Amino acid sequence: MIAVYAPGSVSNVACGFDVLGFALDEPGDVVVAAQQDGSGVSIAAIHGDHGRLSTDPRRNTASAAVMELIRRLETTRGIALTIHKGLPLASGIGSSGASAVAAVVAANELLGRPAPLEVLLECAMAGEQAGCGSIHPDNVTPSLYGGFILARSAQPPDIVHLPVPAGLACAVLHPHVEIETGAARKLLGDQVSLKDATRQWANLGALVAALHTSDLALLSRSLVDTIAEPKRASLVPGLAEIKAAAARAGALGCSLSGSGPSVFALAASIEVARTAGNAMKQAFDQVSGVGSDVWVCPVGRSGARVVSLK
Repeated sequence: MIAVYAPGSVSNVACGFDVLGFALDEPGDVVVAAQQDGSGVSIAAIHGDHGRLSTDPRRNTASAAVMELIRRLETTRGIALTIHKGLPLASGIGSSGASAVAAVVAANELLGRPAPLEVLLECAMAGEQAGCGSIHPDNVTPSLYGGFILARSAQPPDIVHLPVPAGLACAVLHPHVEIETGAARKLLGDQVSLKDATRQWANLGALVAALHTSDLALLSRSLVDTIAEPKRASLVPGLAEIKAAAARAGALGCSLSGSGPSVFALAASIEVARTAGNAMKQAFDQVSGVGSDVWVCPVGRSGARVVSLK
């Protein structure tokens, strides 16, 4: 048996809609791959999903990713998967992507590591497409590789790895509500104004430059979303108050993680991130009767990795 942990991820990162993402250090999913009699892929068990995820191998992102790997490798070996969900569903921090990544890395290890990371990425994205109907390279890629990534193209994958400034940390507030990515995407329409697009391009270019130069002041000025967040803000109660609280606590910037409901804040240190996370939770609790969680961690420099079972 091989157990692999794949971290959650923050996508969009304010100004990088559908192209920019970074790995969290935690939380994440663990998938165990074991050899089974016969060929094909099966799901032995799923833990932590409260019975909501499909055990049909064709419809689950984890098993669908492994099915694609087996197809490419033309192997007849059978693989059984046990999925341990550490990431909440429909949370905006790459839950389906982490499962697909953990599963395909675990299966590849079990088979003797025949496929390179580039192939595993393609298989994980294919699994997410089969399992949830869409591909999110800005979630899947940082979960696999770690760090900051820019997905210049999803098909074929053209991934740009970006540096992570020393000490950069993150706080993630997760309200106990769910937002389906498809529903949130419908709010955006398919047109944006030239003014908003120009500002978004400028912020994305500046953020990439800030990561390369460790210019945290420039990074802070660049964490502004003119495309998606204005249309999705109503989905998260008190988003304006959450962002203001993060800023007062010293965060570099704060925005929706993916389509929400999770909200992330970047900070220059883990201490500031912890203070910002507490402030974000207090602000949310004041405007909503819904519970929430807060995770504070460094920006994850490591992606999917083999772990020991406890």
